[in-house]
Amino acid sequence: MSVAMLALAPAIALGFARFAYALILPDMSADLGWSYADAGLMNTANAAGYLMGALLAARAINLAGSYRVMAVGVWACIAALAICAVFRQALPLNAARLLAGFGGGLAFVAGSVLATGIAQRNPARAVFLLGLFYAGPGLGILLSGLVVPIILERLGPGSWKMAWAALSILSVPLAIIRHFARSESAAVHSPKSHKLNNGEMKWLLCGYLFFGAGYIAYMTFMIAWVQGNGGGAGFQALFWAAVGVAAMASPWLWAGILKRQLHGRSFAVLTAITMIGAALPLLPGGVPVLLASAALFGSAFFAVVAATTAFVRRNLPQEQWASGIGMLTVVFGIGQMLGPIAIGFLNDQMRGLAGGLWASVVLLGMATLIGLPQRDFATVANQEPSVE
Repeated sequence: MSVAMLALAPAIALGFARFAYALILPDMSADLGWSYADAGLMNTANAAGYLMGALLAARAINLAGSYRVMAVGVWACIAALAICAVFRQALPLNAARLLAGFGGGLAFVAGSVLATGIAQRNPARAVFLLGLFYAGPGLGILLSGLVVPIILERLGPGSWKMAWAALSILSVPLAIIRHFARSESAAVHSPKSHKLNNGEMKWLLCGYLFFGAGYIAYMTFMIAWVQGNGGGAGFQALFWAAVGVAAMASPWLWAGILKRQLHGRSFAVLTAITMIGAALPLLPGGVPVLLASAALFGSAFFAVVAATTAFVRRNLPQEQWASGIGMLTVVFGIGQMLGPIAIGFLNDQMRGLAGGLWASVVLLGMATLIGLPQRDFATVANQEPSVE
């Protein structure tokens, strides 16, 4: 139950404060006269904040403890959602997306450290527990998919502020429930700080950067793609809910891969599955293909994140978890920061979304190939036996 409560932090910080933007983007773009590049810039601001949060997270955890850092991050995200419900101007909206990213970076790294500690104390279920935490954004995606399209349809064009307001209100009870995970914080925090040799993770770090740039394009523009292909509010809700449900199911679907595929293999396999999910909308087939894309992509993209944390847990002592997870989150954040604006610019140049979706597929393919050579670099007591 404690990991399930911890998972409410990424449900708010990522499911609401980052990914729900894709649902609201078409109405915001139409109302505010944005180009694709303008739309991408908003998510680049979010990713820049996420990068800042990730850079500061390990130091903040050493000073204040994982639970407090996670709590600050969650409430910063809720404040950012509320700001988006108030303003129309580009400057405060970008500032709000920056704040949401900053809070998300803090909450995600701190929550990951807490979840990793719980997994360490339950070795028989460690992989499943890590997967359960990273399924948290799926809950946020599911809830936002059920709420936002209905609000936008009922209230009509230009009602995007009410959608942000609804998400901020919905976040509050989830944040309060998350508070009951506090009892787990003391046992996993360590005040020690050791220098981490990032060169030992070079393939995983580089692959994760490309993954961040590739997956975020899909999560930014896919609802616009669905809408552009005739999908109304009902199908948009169904599509986004399918992504969320699939993400919530990922601990049960991919636990075997996470446990048995060591080195960079689990990262590569799950990134390849994400790539296939991103490529499916480019094929003919209509509604069934789009729903298959939502299910496949949704089930795998946060399992990739779980694979990186499992790598850290296998290869680093506990006092280096925050540094290891933080460094991975930093390169992930760089990818997320560069991806939306670059792909938004590409969409503008090609006058459509297909080019950006192809770019997403290519970036995910590169991430797969780059991450595959990564090898475990330490013999650690908590490493699972290899299954060849």
